[in-house]
Amino acid sequence: MEFLHLLLHTAWHSLLDAAKLIPFLFLTYLLMEFLEHREGERTERYLRNAGKVGPLVGGALGILPQCGFSAAASSLYAGRVITSGTLIAIYLSTSDEMLPILISSAAPLPFILKILATKLIVGMVCGFAVDLIARKRGKQSADASQIDAMCERDGCACEGGILRSAIKHTLQIGLFVLLFTFLMDLAVELIGEDKLGAVLSGRPVIGNLLAALLGLVPNCAPSVILTKLCLEGILPVGAMLSGLLVNAGIGTALLLRNNRPLSDSLRILAILLGVGIGVGILVDLTPLQAILGL
Repeated sequence: MEFLHLLLHTAWHSLLDAAKLIPFLFLTYLLMEFLEHREGERTERYLRNAGKVGPLVGGALGILPQCGFSAAASSLYAGRVITSGTLIAIYLSTSDEMLPILISSAAPLPFILKILATKLIVGMVCGFAVDLIARKRGKQSADASQIDAMCERDGCACEGGILRSAIKHTLQIGLFVLLFTFLMDLAVELIGEDKLGAVLSGRPVIGNLLAALLGLVPNCAPSVILTKLCLEGILPVGAMLSGLLVNAGIGTALLLRNNRPLSDSLRILAILLGVGIGVGILVDLTPLQAILGL
């Protein structure tokens, strides 16, 4: 009975999480279908030019307390509507459940603002750097629209119209999100937050690496666990940042599902890991933490 209760509780929680993403997914696919079938190359060219400030906009949107923007950004990037730098800026700045946990735990306002500012600045700086490198290597301009390719992989009936196509994409991805979220939530429930905390605490550098790997799990649970452990004094601030910078919610799972080639998705995840681990170590092992007042 206890396990059945756990299954039902996890299923309900996963259903709520998936339901929150549906509006973001629908609007994202509606936009992508519109760009592909109504506006074509002219609008895509405009978006790419506007994409030069994408990391600034993406970083600002990412700090809002939900993972909807990271999920939407993954699909937009898979269709090459936004740049890789914009995607990385959103991933790094995404706060997911961190902000609600900090507020509900009555964390000091200066501490909350500094954490958000750190994630925002790291996200924007890394996003602009990635786009700059891509432009210098001539890769950013070569990114052609891949919305058609995504549509073909999903067996989307585009001839049925923009609305029908967007609904079909949303239902397909929504089901994927629901199943994936359920499995991730169930795994976290079975392992337990206490065991995860014991593994992460008291291990300089190794703790940063482990926290970043936990943050890589495409689910909102890591942001909750990492924030709580830091507030309880079990996890250093730098280790928390290592995990939170990497954690982009369900966005990374959608990236792996939708984006091609796979090597491009793995490159983005490697950048996330490198930035998260590096920033966390700098905060924990240098005077940077004292300078920031964290």
